[in-house]
Amino acid sequence: MDAHAVSKYNLISPRKARLTAGLINGKPVKEALAVLKATPRKASAMLEKTLNSAIANAIAKEGSGELDPESLFVVSAVIDGGPIMPRWRPRAYGRASRIRKRMSHIRVTVSTEMPEKLKATRAGRRLLSSAAPARKTKRKKKK
Repeated sequence: MDAHAVSKYNLISPRKARLTAGLINGKPVKEALAVLKATPRKASAMLEKTLNSAIANAIAKEGSGELDPESLFVVSAVIDGGPIMPRWRPRAYGRASRIRKRMSHIRVTVSTEMPEKLKATRAGRRLLSSAAPARKTKRKKKK
């Protein structure tokens, strides 16, 4: 089950926000929230707020209220560009130059299924092994 949340018109450039969004893509929600709390960037507060909203949306979408937020994973945190506010700065000889104040739209998607990107990592395999009992596999002996 997927749930998402969108935060629009955030006054931060998409390029700066994507640096923080890359830190939480494919991580478990508990770990993603810890990373955002420890990251000293403006975008981390915006992403944390949107992630909490996505978690609340997942719980509400599930219906019975028995969904454990720690069982969710961040499938994607996407930062898109929003409108640009033009501002003007005075320059020499009576000229003016444009300052472009960029906005961004943040979309965070969470799911109960672990993303394929995370399954391939060591942390993902560790999470899978803790959720399911370990299986013994027979290996062929080299001759």
